Amino acid sequence: MRTRRNDRAAAKGDLLFLAAVLLLAGWGVLSVYAASSYNAQVQYGDEFYFFKKQLVGFVLGTAAMAGISFLPYEKLQKTGLAALILSLVLLALVFIPGLGRSNYGATRWIGIGPVTIQPSEIAKLGFVLFAAGYFAKDPARMRTLKGCIPVLGAGLSVCVLIILEPNMSVTMCVGAIMIGMLFLAGASKKALAAVIVPVLFAVPALILAEPYRLQRLSAFLDPWASPKEEGYQLIQSLYALSNGGLFGVGLFNSRQKYRFLPFSESDFILSVIAEETGFFGVLCLFALIGFIVWRGMRIAARCGSLYGYLLAGGITLAFAVQSALNALVVSGCIPPTGLPLPLVSAGNTSLIVTLAGMGVVYGVSRHTPRQKLILCTV
Repeated sequence: MRTRRNDRAAAKGDLLFLAAVLLLAGWGVLSVYAASSYNAQVQYGDEFYFFKKQLVGFVLGTAAMAGISFLPYEKLQKTGLAALILSLVLLALVFIPGLGRSNYGATRWIGIGPVTIQPSEIAKLGFVLFAAGYFAKDPARMRTLKGCIPVLGAGLSVCVLIILEPNMSVTMCVGAIMIGMLFLAGASKKALAAVIVPVLFAVPALILAEPYRLQRLSAFLDPWASPKEEGYQLIQSLYALSNGGLFGVGLFNSRQKYRFLPFSESDFILSVIAEETGFFGVLCLFALIGFIVWRGMRIAARCGSLYGYLLAGGITLAFAVQSALNALVVSGCIPPTGLPLPLVSAGNTSLIVTLAGMGVVYGVSRHTPRQKLILCTV
């Protein structure tokens, strides 16, 4: 009797993690409507335009999350190289005329009829799958710089293709994930230095290479020097944050969403959330994000398998890094750059892929040996 009860509990996995992920994604659907209704009405004649797209993404992502959680995560170990190759191919396809879609001077999407896909979102998950499988196959690899070269090469290849779009924000995100995966794997100090030192030199070099990046840096340092140009978006974001105060102006009552704040439903949706729900609303949002990160890392730590640890830890790390970078951009702590808030910002590729990744993490908890799961769910 006790064994059956334990087996049923193990099959359920970390339900608190699952509930938190679905709650955050649901909050995102509501927030997308709140931030986009006016713009959608003006631009498309349908105030529910972005809301309906986000709802479709939520349903598809939830289905992907549920489906992949039933799959024993060990079977994913053989898919790492295929996932990486698919990611690189998709990233390269955006440069094919007629297939790649451009917007605001960047070519970051693949268009197939009315459907658009953002390969960089897929590439983050593909890289984690590859790195986790590579290190788990032979743990000795992580102890030498030579053994880490394939992971470094994979991460660099992804970064190069993304920066060519151009998309510096996601490039930095992938770079941070690569460093994080090496750290989680226990890579040697030489391997970590081989990544961190070049990155420290690459970031200023990439900024200097493009005039618009210098303009963004200048606007970050003094947005009021160009309040109608490069500094405009950051100023409007700060207005939204200040308007919110402690308790906000009320749900659906944002002023900045009336086409004052660009990308209010996507990259800068946090500004609208802050305006409508105030400091305490944002505090609750990031408490929920922090809870997901904590549970995800606990699932990784309690797994008992190196591959499961790297897989769950890497996916959770990617979620944490992107959430932190988005918050830093919106609050003016780092130069403005386009990076969605995962599970919250509008964008079906990001939402579906992130939910699928969370399904992998939840699947790790479901297939963790019972004695480990007890510690994870307490």
